Amino acid sequence: MLSPPSTGHASLVAPSRKRYFIMVLLFITVVINYLDRSNLSIAAPALTSELDIDPVHVGLIFSAFGWTYAAMQIPGGWLVDRVPPRILYSVALLLWSIATVMLGFAASFIALFVLRMAVGALEAPAYPINNRVVTSWFPERERATAIGFYTSGQFVGLAFLTPVLAWLQHHYGWHMVFVSTGAVGILWAVIWYAVYREPRDFKGVNAAEIELIREGGGLVDLQTQTAQRKAPFSWVDLGIVLSKRKLWGIYLGQFCLNSTLWFFLTWFPTYLVKYRGMDFIKSGMLASLPFLAAFVGVLCSGLFSDWLIRRGASVGFARKLPIISGLLISTAIIGANFVDSTPLVIACLAVAFFGNGLASITWSLVSTLAPARLLGLTGGVFNFIGNLAAITTPIVIGFLATGDSFAPAITYVAVLALLGALSYILLVGKVERIEL
Repeated sequence: MLSPPSTGHASLVAPSRKRYFIMVLLFITVVINYLDRSNLSIAAPALTSELDIDPVHVGLIFSAFGWTYAAMQIPGGWLVDRVPPRILYSVALLLWSIATVMLGFAASFIALFVLRMAVGALEAPAYPINNRVVTSWFPERERATAIGFYTSGQFVGLAFLTPVLAWLQHHYGWHMVFVSTGAVGILWAVIWYAVYREPRDFKGVNAAEIELIREGGGLVDLQTQTAQRKAPFSWVDLGIVLSKRKLWGIYLGQFCLNSTLWFFLTWFPTYLVKYRGMDFIKSGMLASLPFLAAFVGVLCSGLFSDWLIRRGASVGFARKLPIISGLLISTAIIGANFVDSTPLVIACLAVAFFGNGLASITWSLVSTLAPARLLGLTGGVFNFIGNLAAITTPIVIGFLATGDSFAPAITYVAVLALLGALSYILLVGKVERIEL
């Protein structure tokens, strides 16, 4: 346990920097999390050809993750308010990784669909846990950078590891895509349990760092408060987080933001292979470029947002500017409908995904707006509504892409990006924590 500071000397002690180590832990966890979400998109062209699955059923398989992931967000958020991140994350990681390994042995549409539903249900608490950890470990002025850094894991992992998974699929079959990513997750579940602790219990954290976090708005004692509160699920609490206009602004905006993301996590490789005529290995390399662009966008977003706050900008302006700008930039995806050359197609997609990355610090607004005692529940509702896109996007694109043209699907993604920007502009007012 952390010792109290010595009287008269605390101000002379430099704060430790263990919170940045926590940021790295979250980054690695997010890399694994998103590899297990997107590995199906890498395996899909070979898998669906081998099992003779048509585009509509491919869309259903892609959407299976989203059905249970969205449905379990509110229960998952409720759990986050009650179960310590060390335990909840370890259990969730272990179970969804086992389900991922089992996907490598699926041999039918039904097996693929059911196992993807299992992965979705078990990953549901992940981002509410991330938000809970960051809110405990980081002051407000550093929070967007922390969120941007760990969120970048969802893009940088895919950017650098998509070619690796494509190579594995080419040389060892699509089965190994699932077995390898699942095995990594099982190992990381053990590491997370062994390493993660709350701020006051983490070895090497001094009193000065605790005070820096607390004075900056970080909820360093959130776990203690949670342990003292064992109230059952309350429909009144759910009603509170569903009744606030500014929360609906970020809920709807997240749905639109995720619609672009889930195009890239599901149909993107198939689009390159089947609708743009690229071979699988080449498409695996090209598919990494938009993810790299998104990675740059995420890093720019967090650093720029926190820089604005340090320069005196309001939290609302500093958070909403990159989000709205990024959603507007994402509409550039529609340019892919009007060009034929491969470099120009990839350029349009890369610009759009850069915008998606730039907008992806939306969790910083959950940290800032949510009532303190309902942080997990608010995050659960936010992720529930946002990840309805994981259901609708794959299915809608599956129907829109049944012909020879993918253009209607691209248009659908672009329109939703525009609607997301309007949601933040028109519905989210002054950014401040909602008091109960």
